[in-house]
Amino acid sequence: MSSRATPKVAVLMGGLSAEREVSMSSGHECAAALREGGFDVVEVIADRGLASELQKIKPDVVFNALHGRWGEDGCVQGMLEWLGIPYTHSGVLASSLAMDKERTKAAYRAAGLPIADSVVANRKDIEDRHMMAPPYVVKPYNEGSSVGIYIVHEAANGTPKLADDMPDELMVEKYVSGRELTASVLGDKALTVTDIITDGWYDYDAKYKEGGSRHEVPANIPQEIFDACMDYALRAHKVLGCKGLSRTDFRWDEAKGLAGLILLETNTQPGMTPTSLSPEQAAECGMSFPDLCRWLVEDASCNR
Repeated sequence: MSSRATPKVAVLMGGLSAEREVSMSSGHECAAALREGGFDVVEVIADRGLASELQKIKPDVVFNALHGRWGEDGCVQGMLEWLGIPYTHSGVLASSLAMDKERTKAAYRAAGLPIADSVVANRKDIEDRHMMAPPYVVKPYNEGSSVGIYIVHEAANGTPKLADDMPDELMVEKYVSGRELTASVLGDKALTVTDIITDGWYDYDAKYKEGGSRHEVPANIPQEIFDACMDYALRAHKVLGCKGLSRTDFRWDEAKGLAGLILLETNTQPGMTPTSLSPEQAAECGMSFPDLCRWLVEDASCNR
């Protein structure tokens, strides 16, 4: 970080992905928290002129509050490396690897972490025939926030009819029943585990609409499952090469015990409002939201 008395932090938000509105919310909240912490903050709504805008602003650090493609998949990270501006969260390789759900699974598999069976297939083939026996899930393999999720149940009469804006290549993944659990890692330490309680699937509305879900933190689950989530999240963070903050999501089938715990994905840019999952977990561990944002800025670097 610069030796300036008041470091200038550019908070990136918005972007070009399907998660633009989520990112705007994260960005505004992080900017407010950093101002509270004494930083000189510039809010930057990211678009295709981002590189030129940052060269004008000349920030000491970029706080990356972008979500989804271009902001979370290594693209912005590569640009920041090129510009030589220290930035928060994961670097180019970890970001691109974690955004590609199928390659994430390959890394999990190599580390001995439990995953659900899946294939990547063409959308026409998915609409023409079942790529695996139902129940299964169809989703983009390079988006987050449960964007574009289809569940094909066992009693389904046919294959899913996908929206016109779905990409040509999609992931088909065996549906894992059970509870939604998640664990964050900050630096080299897992924080805690949250049980996400909803009336149905933890979709976009459940994540972001008021009353869409309830978070039980720490999760009231058997110690063996709690410890496994903490261990698996840290191992996922390390095998993917994540930096700063990450969050790994799980499904747990209680009837199967430890064998029913499955990793779904790792988020290298978790939601960053005070009530988002990772900040809630940090607060449970005694770290306020402004302190979490400060930690991330102080952890920022290039060559991540």
